[in-house]
Amino acid sequence: MANIQRPLQATGAGVRAAFAIALTLALATMGRALEAQAGAGRAAAAPIPVAAAPGADSAPAVVRALYVNRFAAQSKKRMAAMIAIADTTEINALVLDMKDEFGLNFKTENKDWAKMAGTAGTVSHLKDLLDTLRAHKILAIARIVVFKDSVAARVHPDWTIRKPDGSVWRDKKDIAWVNPYHRELWDYNIGIAEELVKLGFGEIQFDYIRFPEPYTSLPKQVFPGDSGISKEQLLFEYLKEAKTRLNALGVRSTADIFGLVTTVRGPLEVGQDWVKISPVTDVVLPMVYPSHYPAGSFGIAHPNAEPYKTIKIAIDTARVRDGKLGILTPEHVRPWLQAFTLGKPDYGADQLRQEKQAVYDAGYDGWVLWNPGSKYDVYLPALEHTIVSRKARP
Repeated sequence: MANIQRPLQATGAGVRAAFAIALTLALATMGRALEAQAGAGRAAAAPIPVAAAPGADSAPAVVRALYVNRFAAQSKKRMAAMIAIADTTEINALVLDMKDEFGLNFKTENKDWAKMAGTAGTVSHLKDLLDTLRAHKILAIARIVVFKDSVAARVHPDWTIRKPDGSVWRDKKDIAWVNPYHRELWDYNIGIAEELVKLGFGEIQFDYIRFPEPYTSLPKQVFPGDSGISKEQLLFEYLKEAKTRLNALGVRSTADIFGLVTTVRGPLEVGQDWVKISPVTDVVLPMVYPSHYPAGSFGIAHPNAEPYKTIKIAIDTARVRDGKLGILTPEHVRPWLQAFTLGKPDYGADQLRQEKQAVYDAGYDGWVLWNPGSKYDVYLPALEHTIVSRKARP
């Protein structure tokens, strides 16, 4: 698989031309193949179109997106395939890993932050890639993993969660997490978000906006500087500051949360609480993967086998809870949908159609597909040609 860094060693106009030519050639081939593959089984377009405007200055109200991991984002061939999907289907946005568990996935201009560069490469000439997405009317969303940050923990051990003996706390996979109460960490993550907006991203999505699970089999977590502030209040304050700063730049500030947060009353042990997080995000993205719900959830024996029922209940509840909070923004909830198989049945186009319909029937139009490998071919028949409103009108 070609790496995006290799064909972009030239500078200036040569880089832009080479990048554009390579993508154009790849798109010409992939677009025809994807159009044929995705054509079967699509519903006729509804008469209410939804505008899909590009860029940070004109983000679409309704977003239907694909997740793109750091390895796909670094590959010219794979980015061409993602763009081709968007060109031939209802997909109008891509969620690009810009900071994940491997560190930063771009070259920051901040010398201190550059020390947290990715351990698995970075996207070279990111600005040119963003220009290409804008030309194809694709919203670029930057995913930023916040508190599960082993790279920042290695570079700044003073930023970490501690054990009672003062040593660095680690999770079950021996990964160190940074301490959410450390305010310099806030400036780093929100600062990275601001830099990405100035490069051309039209929306910021914060992930791992939570504390690590406090398993009883692991040492107690100690948070230097917590000052008695609860976990849920701390996350509220972080997201409030992020939203204020990013809205000032004209973009949305969004947050990924566990799917259970939509229905659980009160905060989870990791600090996520619907009534705290929802009011301080422009969009909240619950990960309502049916495979992640325990057997018997919502009275459903096997939630993974009934994606429509599982997601409909979860998102209906989110809409009702938002209403009680006075949040009436039409697309304030944009769920992550399962585009992967975990247990039985195998997930494919039929399951995705059920997931999408559940979102629409719950009163929303937008969603994002999660596949950890960013491979979506099996789901293409469930995608429509164009983005049109499908949500039920209360």
